[in-house]
Amino acid sequence: MPIDPQVALGAELPSKEFSWNASDIALYHLGIGAGHRWTDPAELRYLDDREPQVLPTFATVAHTLRDTEPPKVKFPGVDIDLAKVVHGAQEIQVHRPLPASGKATRTGRISELWDKGSNAVIVQEFTITGSDGEALWTERSSIFARGEGGFGGERGPSSKAELPDREPDFDVTTATLPQQALLYRLCGDRNPLHSDPEFAKGAGFPAPILHGLCTYGIVCKTATDTVLESAAKRVTGFKARFAGVLFPGETLRSRIWQEPGRLTVSATAVERENAPVLGDVVLTYAE
Repeated sequence: MPIDPQVALGAELPSKEFSWNASDIALYHLGIGAGHRWTDPAELRYLDDREPQVLPTFATVAHTLRDTEPPKVKFPGVDIDLAKVVHGAQEIQVHRPLPASGKATRTGRISELWDKGSNAVIVQEFTITGSDGEALWTERSSIFARGEGGFGGERGPSSKAELPDREPDFDVTTATLPQQALLYRLCGDRNPLHSDPEFAKGAGFPAPILHGLCTYGIVCKTATDTVLESAAKRVTGFKARFAGVLFPGETLRSRIWQEPGRLTVSATAVERENAPVLGDVVLTYAE
């Protein structure tokens, strides 16, 4: 069976050592749209040749930057066809501003496994430790696997965050490029769902879709630029549920509600009557 809950739940995942430099940071920031204000000093801080500021969502690609093969959904007790998988949710908590270059080790485990009937949700948790032995960030990621439920596990939570009952404090649109996914995939996510039209059709989409983590980074950057004066070091955490898809070239609309130390965001696709793209989006920040 593709999922064996007796083996999978609580299983440790292989550790990985990795490193990054200022050029890697710049590539990631370009992949999520940095540089469109090419004469703005605040924007150019993301692309400095030696000490670029680092948006915390870089953490989602730091360990895949050198990957050139499509990812495999194969863990202890789990072996699933990549075409059946979409990203469910992602959360990053940073313990200190991320450096422009460094080395780290990633360790993790399968922390939760939910049986949604015909589908399944696999939750992974990771701790990333710098070469100095101190924690850099922690992350939590869920995978939604179509047709892989029915293994007899618990259904799990289905809570949904409510948006504030008032008009947003900010309403911002962000354009994406037709080649956005082809650029972002250089950060290490070579899933053909984002580049191969035939593969995308086989997975049920009319065309390749933008990486969920690319949209995740775009929304984090948009909120940081709009509310926090482009100060990436103020961001302490960012989480979102992948509620829909964005196609490269579409316009992303971010409605942002501000509270002390917290931003709540709704992200939708303008060209498709504000179809949901990201939900349950929360950015936490230092005052």
